[in-house]
Amino acid sequence: HHLRLTVGSSDYAASKTEGISLTPTAFELEQNYPNPFNPETRISYSIDASDYVELSIFDLLGRRVRLLVQGTQEAGRHSITWDGYNTSGLPAATGMYIYQLKTGNHVASRKMLLIR
Repeated sequence: HHLRLTVGSSDYAASKTEGISLTPTAFELEQNYPNPFNPETRISYSIDASDYVELSIFDLLGRRVRLLVQGTQEAGRHSITWDGYNTSGLPAATGMYIYQLKTGNHVASRKMLLIR
């Protein structure tokens, strides 16, 4: 296999990749990092087309703790940091949480652990 690293603007990279798409071809929700975490964690995901996106944090009873992303995003890889605070601005309790990514055609969820 031959690998090549291309560095530069997206237009420059596109001109040097010989027709290989630089846009993700799949919807993917990655595991947060670090996990377990304190005081914050990064959540990364990819969407394969421009779409309306919601990324939410839920407790184990299904109550939404925090809405991190809400709106249309371009296709590509995205990431956001959760600071461990709820919608009211209070620290979330130690425990297991579910983060969920929803687009028009996809839904994915993963678990994460907050340790205070």
